[in-house]
Amino acid sequence: MPPGKVLQPVLKMKVDELFLCWLSEAGTQRMLQDCLRRIQAPGREHPAAGDAEPPAAPPAAPRPGALDPPGTPGPGPALPLGAACSPRTAPHARGPRRSAGTRVVQTLKQEPLPPATSQSIPTFYFPRGRPQDSVNVDAIISKIEGTFAQFPQERASMDDMGLVAKACGCPLYWKGPLFYGAGGERTGSVSVHKFVAMWRKILHNCHDDAAKFVHLLMSPGCNYLVQGDFVPFLQDVVNTHPGLSFLKEASEFHSRYITTVTQRIFYAVNRSWSGRITCAELRRSSFLQNVALLEEEADINQLTEFFSYEHFYVIYCKFWELDSDHDLLIDAHDLARHNDHAISTKMIDRIFSGAVTRGRRVQKEGKISYADFVWFLISEEDKKTPTSIEYWFRCMDLDGDGALSMFELEYFYEEQCRRLDSMAIEALPFQDCLCQMLDLVKPRTEGRITLQDLKRCQLAHVFFDTFFNIEKYLEHEQREQLSLLRDSDSSGPELSDWEKYAAEEYDILVAEEAAGEPWEDGFEAELSPVEQKLGALRSPLAQRPFFEAPSPLGAVDLYQFARGDEDLSPL
Repeated sequence: MPPGKVLQPVLKMKVDELFLCWLSEAGTQRMLQDCLRRIQAPGREHPAAGDAEPPAAPPAAPRPGALDPPGTPGPGPALPLGAACSPRTAPHARGPRRSAGTRVVQTLKQEPLPPATSQSIPTFYFPRGRPQDSVNVDAIISKIEGTFAQFPQERASMDDMGLVAKACGCPLYWKGPLFYGAGGERTGSVSVHKFVAMWRKILHNCHDDAAKFVHLLMSPGCNYLVQGDFVPFLQDVVNTHPGLSFLKEASEFHSRYITTVTQRIFYAVNRSWSGRITCAELRRSSFLQNVALLEEEADINQLTEFFSYEHFYVIYCKFWELDSDHDLLIDAHDLARHNDHAISTKMIDRIFSGAVTRGRRVQKEGKISYADFVWFLISEEDKKTPTSIEYWFRCMDLDGDGALSMFELEYFYEEQCRRLDSMAIEALPFQDCLCQMLDLVKPRTEGRITLQDLKRCQLAHVFFDTFFNIEKYLEHEQREQLSLLRDSDSSGPELSDWEKYAAEEYDILVAEEAAGEPWEDGFEAELSPVEQKLGALRSPLAQRPFFEAPSPLGAVDLYQFARGDEDLSPL
């Protein structure tokens, strides 16, 4: 115990201990049973003094050293053992008290009990969607059975599941989850009886699209989705979407694309940072609307929120440039080379500290995977989204207390000053910079900046770049603050910062390839069949061939998701 601190008793714990000790006595139990019998028979009169009713059992003698209940008198003079257990003397001490208690209880029993208030409260929590009376389950099942009747032996293969999905009233690209949810991966086809039983159960238990989608993909015993649950669904999208037909000849890139899309799904949908997508999170997101658009949009690059191949191409090219040994892992030295060493080394160290990454590899080997790089790049290029603000707030919050102190801000700004000095640029003193940032953020609590303060100020990207991105900091300094506010307040369907960055970088990559700058010697001969497939596309992607796959590909687990095993605590 620290010196000077006085140990204080916890009164409630002591009272509870004494009450439980008293309640466990055999005499107390017999007294309560007797009172219960009297309450259950209210018409029975209390026995008079001369009645022949046998006296109640006496209370047991107190055990030596037992704790007395609160309010009981202290121990009297020592009595012989026979006197303490005498059935003649004990009831007189308890008798009047027991009779008075019985009369009070009988009087209360005669009063009418008020109705339970819970009966008038309607159900307001529907974790699997609000039930709808208008759903005709039998009609839906009949339509499904009619669809299965078109197939040989009433069994549907994966190619037939598009018709089945439409019969269920689902978007086309639910066919993969429907097929795997009915166990089709084990036999290669689904029988009508098994599918109808599965879908009838879903209709009775799941009442909206989010609950149905989670139920189809989740593992047994779970009510959420982890990253590996999306692999069958996304693999079907890669295999059948017309905008990804060129990938059929480059199967080694299937896992890279699936990993990218999976990370983008969790980046946008899993707002709790738990690594588990619940029905509520899926319901609040736009993911299912994007899944429905897969059927209507033949150009996959138009679906920029999750499925764009051009965005995947930019992310993977950036990772490939940093991954010098091409083992699909990068260390702090590799990541520091991003954007010509624009990010400070202190921030790079924080990224590798495990504040925003999952898995043991970062702590053991000091490396992050491609999945972690997806989160980093999107957060770096678009610091206006809620997830990116949370990402960089976690990195800057050194002590994890949920607020940025002035010490933490000065810790990151010191390196910015040194880098500015090396560039022969006069750095703003920290006190002046701090005044500017406090005016920018306007925190509600003096001396500390919280996550909510940064989300509310609409200029979090300027705040973050000031402390760890030298290039963007200088860019912001050249622009007036009013123009920054005007840009942040602009409404309408304007492209996000990430979409602008991805479009610009993609054009640069295509221009470099058109100028005849190959990535590796001899890769064109190896991937010439894919190049022919690419030539058939209308997108500018058609002119950019694939780069060479890493040589130790056989030793890499293509479906290894480094961000799916361990949870990050919610902010």
